[in-house]
Amino acid sequence: MTKFDKTKLPSRHVTEGPERAPHRSYYYAMGLTEAEIHQPFVGVASCWNESAPCNIALMRQAQSAKKGVKEMGGTPREFCTITVTDGIAMGHEGMKSSLVSREVIADSVELTMRGHCYDALVGIAGCDKSLPGMMMSMLRLNVPSVFLYGGSIMPGHFRGKDVTVVDLFEGVGMHSAGKMSEGDLHELECVACPGAGACGGQFTANTMACVAEAIGLALPYSSGPPAEILSRDDFALKAGQSVMELLAKNIRPRDIATRKAFENAARVVAATGGSTNAALHLPAMANEAGIKFDLFDVAEVFRSTPYLASLKPGGKYVAKDMWEAGGVPMLMRTMLDAGLLHGDCMTVTGKTVAENLKDVRFNPKQDVMVEVKNALAPTGGVVGLKGNLAPDGGIVKVAGLKHTKHRGPARVFDREEDAFAAVERRDYKEGDVIVIRYEGPKGGPGMREMLSTTAAIYGQGVENIALLTDGRFSGATRGLCVGHIGPEAADGGPIGLLKDGDIITIDADTGELSVDLSDAELAERRKSWKPKPPAFKTGALARYAKNVGPARFGALTTPGADEEVRCYADI
Repeated sequence: MTKFDKTKLPSRHVTEGPERAPHRSYYYAMGLTEAEIHQPFVGVASCWNESAPCNIALMRQAQSAKKGVKEMGGTPREFCTITVTDGIAMGHEGMKSSLVSREVIADSVELTMRGHCYDALVGIAGCDKSLPGMMMSMLRLNVPSVFLYGGSIMPGHFRGKDVTVVDLFEGVGMHSAGKMSEGDLHELECVACPGAGACGGQFTANTMACVAEAIGLALPYSSGPPAEILSRDDFALKAGQSVMELLAKNIRPRDIATRKAFENAARVVAATGGSTNAALHLPAMANEAGIKFDLFDVAEVFRSTPYLASLKPGGKYVAKDMWEAGGVPMLMRTMLDAGLLHGDCMTVTGKTVAENLKDVRFNPKQDVMVEVKNALAPTGGVVGLKGNLAPDGGIVKVAGLKHTKHRGPARVFDREEDAFAAVERRDYKEGDVIVIRYEGPKGGPGMREMLSTTAAIYGQGVENIALLTDGRFSGATRGLCVGHIGPEAADGGPIGLLKDGDIITIDADTGELSVDLSDAELAERRKSWKPKPPAFKTGALARYAKNVGPARFGALTTPGADEEVRCYADI
């Protein structure tokens, strides 16, 4: 077992020397031995809570991670942070808190680690914003760290087929269109989510779990097992052991999450038809590492990446199926062989990507993933758009879409509730472009997801329609839905100048997003544009609205590592 020199670790500030006798008394009060007090302190942070099934299995896994830390000569200190779970926050004002929670998670983990001078971190997260939030804190602190996903939910079963919560959101639309009875909808809601874990498709949680593996902050295969499968506890144990090995070797998150590693992560997102939210979270994580990697950089990687995994909502399968078929490493193997990944990137195993994948072989006897030579589509599942309607870009998921081009009149709404009410009334026409604005990072505030609206339209069976927003779309969204449009309406972006009837062109093949208005017409409209009064003047949402930056750069609220005066890991 490695003997650690505490004189070089942050925890020396709370455990070493006669002047720290009061501090040590607190640790004795919690049952630590003298030997444990003088070992490295490892924060074991989880987003455990009872707000949603995504999080209820995390504390169990934290106990296994703590055991792994102890086995390798460390002293684990467990703590929890918040989450806001999108499935419950969706479709009402609660969703304004969702993206804000990413920052609170990162900040709260940072403050707990700083306040108690922990030397390393195992971070366990289970829901959409908690995954990037936890990884952001790792990159910000830069102490040796291992990320662990809490696991996805098992599929529900409804009348002989597998279902997810998205079937329920779409069922609401079917019910409003008279295609599903209230009794059938109730039967579906009772079986769609059978236990612990995050939403099962390649929505935001599973997308960011794949990111964690691809970028090298999580152990190979660890994103795969569902939350209720006890083999996940084995990965938690290994995470605790591995963080101690990283501490011994002084391998830090910024040694792992390099520019090349971010490109690897973006490629895996595109190859799996992952969530458009990755184009928001990857830039935010990169900022914490002092790396410039904005929406356009992400979109460029997406554009040159083939679509390889048939995962819901664009494909057929869920996260459990991908794990059983061979997991993220098998997908990465075929991508590495095709020259699509950087194999020399370091990972939390202490080995490079190429070394981790050395003995992995592609299994042709499964239908979830294909090799690069047999790609499902030549371009990845997520595409960046740009034009006079979105000078700072927008993003759309095209995986599984037949309808990738659209030209039609704008139907403009200034908040999601109004758009959803119109959809419920079927107060729109096929061919329309539904525009939902003032829902951006600042204007919302909080950049809400629009799953309730998009799922209702899909459930009504309408395909010849498109949606645009300066807010976000859920990773579970289907259809031609463009989000992250910037500049946002609250900043006077062109989306805020649109009027009903303006003709909008969306072309996911060429990357165009434009409105049939000249620069002079847009300039004339801008003269009469006035910002809306803030929706909140107090509390966390008001503070967020004042500090948040554009979606293009990740909706940041703080400068990153390139403006850092001193790294926490070196205190």
